[in-house]
Amino acid sequence: MINRASYFFLTLALLLPSLLVQAQQQNTETGPVNELLRSNGKIYVVVTVLTIIFICIVLYLVRLDRKISKLEHQQQSKP
Repeated sequence: MINRASYFFLTLALLLPSLLVQAQQQNTETGPVNELLRSNGKIYVVVTVLTIIFICIVLYLVRLDRKISKLEHQQQSKP
């Protein structure tokens, strides 16, 4: 059974390399959509919504894994 610390470190290990790569890339695109979102500050809303959706999906999967592990344990305990 995997505990919470393992989930945290696994998530961190999977996300950290992609975040580091993105941090090193310079975005020189100045398209009209990018300029509009940045000028109005709406890019922060988009990033926030995507972050919330991602966190909810991760929490759902962790909760589902716990339920499945509990059911597997109960199934093994039955004679």
